Amino acid sequence: MASILSAAHIATIEQSPYKLDFPLLAQNPQLAFLDSAATAQRPATVLDAERHFYETMNANPLRGLYRLSVEATASIDAARTRIARFIGATDDDGTPQGNAIVFTRNASEALNLLSRTLPRLTELGPGDDVVISIMEHHSNLIPWQQVCAATGANLVYLRLTEDFSIPKSELAEKIGPRTKIVSVTHVSNVLGVQNDVAAIAARAHEVGALCIVDGAQSVPHVAVNVRSLGCDFLAFSAHKLGGPMGIGVLWGKPELLDAMPPFLVGGEMIDSVTETDAVWSPVPQKFEAGTQDAAGSYATDAAIAYLEAHDMAALEERERLLAAYLCEQLQSRDYITIVGPSEPDRHVGAVSFDVKGIHPHDVASILDMSNVCIRAGHHCAQPLLTYLGWHSTCRASVAFYNDKADIDRLIAGLDTVWGIFNGRN
Repeated sequence: MASILSAAHIATIEQSPYKLDFPLLAQNPQLAFLDSAATAQRPATVLDAERHFYETMNANPLRGLYRLSVEATASIDAARTRIARFIGATDDDGTPQGNAIVFTRNASEALNLLSRTLPRLTELGPGDDVVISIMEHHSNLIPWQQVCAATGANLVYLRLTEDFSIPKSELAEKIGPRTKIVSVTHVSNVLGVQNDVAAIAARAHEVGALCIVDGAQSVPHVAVNVRSLGCDFLAFSAHKLGGPMGIGVLWGKPELLDAMPPFLVGGEMIDSVTETDAVWSPVPQKFEAGTQDAAGSYATDAAIAYLEAHDMAALEERERLLAAYLCEQLQSRDYITIVGPSEPDRHVGAVSFDVKGIHPHDVASILDMSNVCIRAGHHCAQPLLTYLGWHSTCRASVAFYNDKADIDRLIAGLDTVWGIFNGRN
């Protein structure tokens, strides 16, 4: 297969102008961090933001009338607004839907919130269908397994063609009159492929179903606009786009969030309480019981500000070139099999692969001795790997702060692994 990368492309990724912005990378120049699909590194501005919050406005948001509490509340509101604008969640006049941004602990909690509330809203029951794809992360699979087991609904899987895509014929066959909920990943964390979510959402709405998108692997890497996608909900985690761990985002159409029952109950999500009843606060507070991670929200705001300051389109193009170079270099070794599309430009960030005859855990452990970080295992997507005929794989994933040298170190490390197991070292 001919390379899709020109000399100019290679020159673009030769070095990274971003590594110095990331303390862990700047302090460890020998490190090739290729596991950003699991979690991204954090720029100094994000680390500074979290510390700044605790040093200058540390107070419980929403609950106090004094200056610190008011400032903490304002910082959360500002974060909601920036996030809404970043994912294209706007009203018809362009106003960001900040109040449609619900903070959770992570994308997994956001998806669990939906799995616990939407069945009641849609009156999901025996004979109804919940449709997901075979490539889902466990966080967007197990909750729906549990829901279907509890309600008697059917869990229906969208299957893949040989080129690792979901064909329109599969949408027409699997999403039908009995479908109440469709929940799919935007980008596979194993295959790196991007699904045609707009087509999936359109088909769901044709039959009166709701469409949920797991954006954990897409929001950090490609431009996401929920209006263009046509989905009803989007979930993602801050830590995969350079924000702190322990905070996630759920966006939903305002009218649907208003109609949904709360997921957790207790402090701060109520408007009033009597001995026998309670009235819920409006969205988003209705879904944010207890003290929220205000510093995390503030730092997430800083993470998105960092991405916006460096032009998301330019970062996306850089990651496309890095992923293509990674894919092509892996394909240059006859002892490596890529698990996913052979076309280098179809991988969004992540490339999974197998080293012939060598367990992925051994591969990852030996690479670590050379300061190369990759993932090994089932990547929280066991049904997908079983469907494809694999037990586990290696996975290397890139972010814009990577460079050609990181990938070259990986390939050199893989040559060493191959040599160790085949008597060549």
